Order: sequence, then structure tokens, then C-alpha cells
Amino acid sequence: MYAKRLYIKTFGCQMNVHDSERISGLLRNKGFRLTEKPEEADMIIVNTCSIREKSEQKGYSDLGRFAQLKRDKPGLVLGMAGCVAQQEGEDVLRRFKGLDLVFGSSNIAFVPQMVQTITLKSQPVVMVQEPPGPPRTTPADRKDRVRAWVSIMEGCDRNCAFCVVPTTRGRERSRPSAEIVQEVTHLAEAGYKEITLLGQTVNSYGKNLDEGVDFADLLAMLNAINGIERIRFTSPHPSDMTPKLIETMAELSKVCEYLHLPMQSGSDAVLERMGRGYTLDQYRRIVGRMRQFVPDMAFSTDIIVGFPGETEDDFEKTLDAVSEFEFDNVYYFNYSRRPNTPADRFEEQVSESVKAARFERLSTLEKGLARRKNHGLIDTVQEVLVEGRSKRDHAKFTGRTRSNKLVHFNGADDDVGRLLNVRIAAAGSTCLEGIRIPSGSR
Repeated sequence: MYAKRLYIKTFGCQMNVHDSERISGLLRNKGFRLTEKPEEADMIIVNTCSIREKSEQKGYSDLGRFAQLKRDKPGLVLGMAGCVAQQEGEDVLRRFKGLDLVFGSSNIAFVPQMVQTITLKSQPVVMVQEPPGPPRTTPADRKDRVRAWVSIMEGCDRNCAFCVVPTTRGRERSRPSAEIVQEVTHLAEAGYKEITLLGQTVNSYGKNLDEGVDFADLLAMLNAINGIERIRFTSPHPSDMTPKLIETMAELSKVCEYLHLPMQSGSDAVLERMGRGYTLDQYRRIVGRMRQFVPDMAFSTDIIVGFPGETEDDFEKTLDAVSEFEFDNVYYFNYSRRPNTPADRFEEQVSESVKAARFERLSTLEKGLARRKNHGLIDTVQEVLVEGRSKRDHAKFTGRTRSNKLVHFNGADDDVGRLLNVRIAAAGSTCLEGIRIPSGSR
């Protein structure tokens, strides 16, 4: 039987990556198999991201390119998924005449039915309405065989001035804890060693459920599953880092000593305009309490450069905060105006030239801090979960420490999926080089 071929192009965050795994998993059950070549595909889906203008425009560019491909292959089904699809809905059909399928992230569970409708009626299908109830559990066609993404909730109830998520992914909806436990149990049985829990504000999990289970409780449930060695999550909101959650993280052996905690700015004035709901001092107390309970906790963060009204003094405060907290990694982005967000209407938009100059200053600081942090690990022995061969040097293998440091080292194919001790021999700003330690020695 001929296997229909599916090509998915994914933009954006880990949630979008996992959404593409879910789309592929559902369509695999309908006879589709993934291909890396769009010209071979019977169906192409562009999974879009609208968090920044550049990502949105790249998605549109690829849709235009694939629409041209369809002119030479009329039977090709062309689809648009993700946040831009959610925003634009039927309007995007007028921009791309060859588009057959438009659906939002909340509608992924209905992809097989939508494809069937296209086949039977030969007309475009648009589904962007938020379905009632909690997110549906769906199969996922996972590329990684060691680490797995697990979505535990969708949407966001916060209203940060720069963010389109409440518009594109809707309000918070948590999956029942029993479904999550069942999914992770199946992953463990399939040989997965590490899971990363996903949610827009992942640590607000459970607020709209009637179970009386919060995020700390969920972590404890997953920690008890045999076979899973490591648990991570992204991205938490500082305001939901409760004392209970911090203490639970310290108690659970499988929860890794790594926390991505978005700060966004070191200026209280900017944080207030962003609508973040905390001050720098409150953020400082969270970090301090976390380090009190887990002294070797590694931190990463997000910073937005050039938010409307950001002064030179505001930016200096951000640089001071980055130096103070000694983050292991900083993900920084120039502010991008997004339609349907409050910040798009703010006056005092910062010029692109000022953003670029500030970006370079933050980049220089961050790389220096990361290099210094990583150099401090030289000659230490780190537990590394082996993920596979290194992409930059195929003769070596790669894996991550519990603190999420990427390590390249000598190894063998049967090491993949194992936890090994590796002695760190060299360090740069983005990764470590190590030497595998034979079993039984230190």
C-alpha cells in the first residue's frame, strides 16, 4: 500500500515542536509518513509562530514557496497551523489561494477529520475555535528516543503587554493529571529517560481543574514513575514559584537542578509596563529561596531588549541584574511589535538602532558570564544523559548534564540513552568538552 508523505515545517518554541510531533502522530495513524523533502510530499503543513515578526514572515514566505509547488502538483494538500493560523483564520485563505487547511494549536486533535473533509468535499477547511474542556490527549510521532516533550496545559491567563499567546492559544486549560501520568508511564516503558513538561506558564498547572492537584503535586506523581530518570519543565512564571513548589523541587530526586525563569527586564518601571506582576526584588527573593534549598541550581532567563519606553537607565539596571544573578544562560531578543497586544499601541517605541546597540552590549556580557560559569566546571565529573552523536563532530557523542549543560565527549553507539560520568576537560560559552570515565572509576 502506498504510504502518503507528510512534510512539516516548524517555527517557534518547544510547544510548537511538540505540536508538530502530535500532528505527525495523528496523521501517521491515517497512513502518512514523514519526509524531509517537501517536493515529495502529498501534504505540507507549516506550523507557524507569531511571537516575533521575523518568525511570522518566515512562515508566510514558506507558504508562498509551497503554494508555487502546489501549482505543479494540484493534488498536494497545503496546511497552515499554529499561532499565525489562529490569529488570521479565514483571512489567510485570501492571501494564499492554494491553502486547503487552517487550524489553531487547540484544534490539533481534529486534524484527521479535517483532512477527511478536504478529501470528500474538495474545499478548504478552517478550524480556529477553541474547543470546550481540557486539552485532548493525542499520539505523538517523536523524533528523539531519549528525551520527550509532554504538554500538560495550553493557553495563558496572564496578559503581558508584549505577548500574543492569550490571543493565539486561549485561556489556561490543564490536562487531567491521570492522563499525564499515563502518558509519562508509557514513555518510560518505551525507554525514554527524560521528560520536559510544557506549558505557557507551566507552574500554574491545575488551577482550572477540580482535582486539587497543583504543579508541585504533579511533579511528585511523575517522580514516582519507574524508568524516568530526569524531569524538566518550561516555562514557569516567577509569580507562581510558590514556597511549596520550591521545597518540592528540592525534595524530588528526578527534578533536575536547572530552572529557566524568565525575568524579561531588570527595571521595575519596565516590568510594570510589561504587566509582569512582580518587581525585581520579588524576583530576587524567588532566586534566593531557590538557591537556599538547591544550592547548585543553574538558572537561565529571557530578556526583552528595547521594550517601549526603556531608557538607558532601565537597560543599565537589566545589565546589573544579569550580572547579579549570574545566569548560566540568557536568551535575549529585541522587542518586536505584535498586532493585538497592548505594547503595540504604546508610545515611546525604541528605535531599531538603539535596540541593536543594547543587544550587542547584553550579548557581550552574557557570553562572558557563560564562559566563566562553564570554565568553573573544568575538572569536575558530571552525570550526562547521552542523546546521540554530536552534530558538529560526528565522531563524538553529545548529552546534557542535570544542569542542562551541553557536553561533547568520546563514546559509543550503545551509550545512547544511558547516564554516564564525564570529566569536563574544556569549556566555551555554549558547551563543554569532556572525557568519558570508565564504569567503576572516578
